[in-house]
Amino acid sequence: MLDTKSAEEIVFRTDNITKQYGVGELVVHALRGVTMEIPRGEMIVLLGPSGSGKSTFLNIIGGLDQPTSGAVHFEGAVLANMTDKELTYFRRENVGFVFQSYNLVPSLTALENVELITDIAANPMKAEEALAAVELTERLNHFPAQLSGGEQQRVAIARAIVKRPEVLLCDEPTGALDSETGILVLEALQNVNKTYGTTTMIITHNVAIADVADRVIYFADGAVSDVVINENPKPIRDIRW
Repeated sequence: MLDTKSAEEIVFRTDNITKQYGVGELVVHALRGVTMEIPRGEMIVLLGPSGSGKSTFLNIIGGLDQPTSGAVHFEGAVLANMTDKELTYFRRENVGFVFQSYNLVPSLTALENVELITDIAANPMKAEEALAAVELTERLNHFPAQLSGGEQQRVAIARAIVKRPEVLLCDEPTGALDSETGILVLEALQNVNKTYGTTTMIITHNVAIADVADRVIYFADGAVSDVVINENPKPIRDIRW
């Protein structure tokens, strides 16, 4: 399922990637030949039941895992051809990760949690700017235990974007949150996508979230079953949770 876009407009391309776990009769086919182009700057939702391959796909394009076969291209470079050092640099500079668990350091304030990344990134924004992007300017000096779940997730988003990544990969970022808090997190992700042009990919089980995306990729049984382009994505406040 390839779009007719120029190479400059494509941030990721996957060529028939597969992923298998186990051997013999115990083999599990997590991905079954996924060919896909991810356009630059879009907000993309990945939908599908548990075990359909969404997280495996995100981990592979993010350089956290390797496909069993096939190739992942990032802006023309093949991830499998990178050395360990080059792959580490790719993850550190180009990809921001947001997971369902916030993984904040409890003994550090929100500002200090974000500043951890500015110490290792090549061209970071100021930690205060990243926190302002997720509307947490008033909570800079609060520790994780003093923040709500949604606020902690927004700190995690600020930590992911402070290095100015090309791509933000989010695996169930609202999965542990109630609807109102989840909407605040989605608004933060949308603001990052629109303000910085960060290609943003969100895994979710919540079908309603698909309405706010530029593009929805449906997974089933380790393969892409459909791709839907939303010409007019809904405002986040208009979706039914």
